[in-house]
Order: sequence, then C-alpha cells, then structure tokens
Amino acid sequence: MNSRPVLEAAGLSTSFRARGGRVARAVDGVDLELGRGEIVALVGESGCGKTTLARTLLGLERPSAGQVLVGGVPLRYDGRALKAFRRRVQLVLQDPTGSLNPRHTVYEAVAEGLRVHGVAGDEQQRVVDALSRVGMRPAERYFLRYPHELSGGQRQRVVIAGALVLEPEVLVADEPVSSLDASVRGEILALLLQLRDELGLSVLVVTHDLGLAWNIADRIAVMYLGRIVESGPTEQVLADPSHPYTRALLSVVPESHHLEPVVLAGEPPDPTRMPAGCRFHPRCPQLASGEAAAAGVDGECRAGSLPVLPASKEHAAACFLSAARQGMLTD
Repeated sequence: MNSRPVLEAAGLSTSFRARGGRVARAVDGVDLELGRGEIVALVGESGCGKTTLARTLLGLERPSAGQVLVGGVPLRYDGRALKAFRRRVQLVLQDPTGSLNPRHTVYEAVAEGLRVHGVAGDEQQRVVDALSRVGMRPAERYFLRYPHELSGGQRQRVVIAGALVLEPEVLVADEPVSSLDASVRGEILALLLQLRDELGLSVLVVTHDLGLAWNIADRIAVMYLGRIVESGPTEQVLADPSHPYTRALLSVVPESHHLEPVVLAGEPPDPTRMPAGCRFHPRCPQLASGEAAAAGVDGECRAGSLPVLPASKEHAAACFLSAARQGMLTD
C-alpha cells in the first residue's frame, strides 16, 4: 500500500454563520488520512459534523482553515482543478432514488459522468464495464430500464456504477446502505469490499452505525461536535474503545456483548457555543459517575484544553480519563 495518503484533511475547519451572527464550527481542526486501497469509516451521531467534513473533503464546501490534500498536493478551488479532482474522488449518496433522475435510463445515468467530463473512447463499453463491475450482468439487459423498474439494491448499484465509470481513486459513501432493506445491505457492503480488493479503490464511509463499520472498515474515526475523538484500526477501536463516546455508540451494537448498554443524556451541545474543556463532558457517563474525579482529571475534563487528535494509523483517543489511565498525564 502506498504510504502517501490518497486523500487527507490537514487541520481542516469548516464554519458557518448561524442565526444571531454566531459562528458554528461544524468541523474544527480535523486531521484525517485515507490510504490507497483502504476503507475508513467516519462515525458519529447526526449533527456531529461528519457530513460537513465529507463535503469539505469533496470540495463541495470551502474550508475556513486548513487544507484538503490529494496525493499530498493541496486542493485548488478553481473550476478546472475542481472538475479534475471530482473525477478522481466520487460521491455515493445514501438515497439511490434521490440520486437518480427518474427520466433517465440506467444507460444515461451511468454515462452522464463520461459526458460531463468529456471522457473519450467507447462510451458504451465503459458503461458495460461499470455495470458489470457492480454485478448487473448482462449489462445490456438494464440499459433501457428506468429507476422505478429497479429494486433498491439495484438502484444503489447503478449509483455506484455511475461513480466507477470515471475510474476514480476514492469513493466517499454517505450512509450507503441506510435506505436499503437489511437483506440487501450485506450485498452492497460486500460489493464495496470487492471493489477495494479488485481496483485498489479507497473508500471513506460516512455512517452513524458502528455495526456497519465493524463489518467493512480497516480503520475507524469517531467524530463528536466537529472533532475526531477516537481513531485507529477497527479491531482495536471496537475491541477496546478508549473514549466514553465511542463506548456509548458501541454499546448498542449487537456484536458488542462485552459492553453494558450506555444511554447518553441530552443532545450534543450547540456548535455555536462549544463547552469548555472536553466537548463531551456535559454528557460523559464517566464524569457523572465520579470516575474522572477519582482519577484526578475532573477539572481537566470540565475546563482543560484537549489537543486535536493527529492523523495516525495508531489507536488514539482525545480523553483526559483515558490518558490518565494510560499514565500519559503528568503534573
């Protein structure tokens, strides 16, 4: 695997002006790497900033600070550079029905990207190859079908074929199976794994579901209120979660028999009014139970300044209590 990340967030921040003139920091100083041929799951509740981070990585939002790097080169935001970038990095949305024009046949849906980007060569053969890659064989059978004539799983396969026809290096898949029946989800996840193995494709999967990440990802990045709070290899993060937020998300996954169910109090704080200290501390079960006080980090949790978690393939968590237990905090 190439050591240089194919797609990278370096100190990335994306802010929006909210009502009353306050600034909402949807993404706040994030470092994240996606290696070639790697699947990374970006996990968190609704409103944690993961979709904004994905849109910023895709060049759909301009960062207020930091950089998006493509193969180590900063992304440029002029029209020609963005068009070239979007051929290399393709988006797969969660709702295949909404992603497909109901008036376009399958052929037109898959060929659209070729026409937009002015790709030369045998268009029909490229469409056949893309549909065959996603398991729609013989491809010609589907050419003249419309989205309403397909199953949900078939529609998602067409959306993925429309991305693959441009031969991208990266897929960014935003909740790629959330709208599908349970019986079909496994097929689409298996397809993404197959594409990774056959094409060396890199995939960033954006999801609220740690169970999905468990089944597909090489690495996991857990996001809370604009920042990555825990990341590392899937087996390490899920077998031994260090951050209480990760433990809470994982506790409701059927595979996590080793964890007691955790119910988080309240909703994530307003991103225009970030709490001092650890951003999770107003909802942290370990702070409420007195574990943080017993470890001598209660004050740090409530008012200390946690550093941004660095982009790394090692298991790491932005948590004062976790650091204290590992002997990483000094007076």
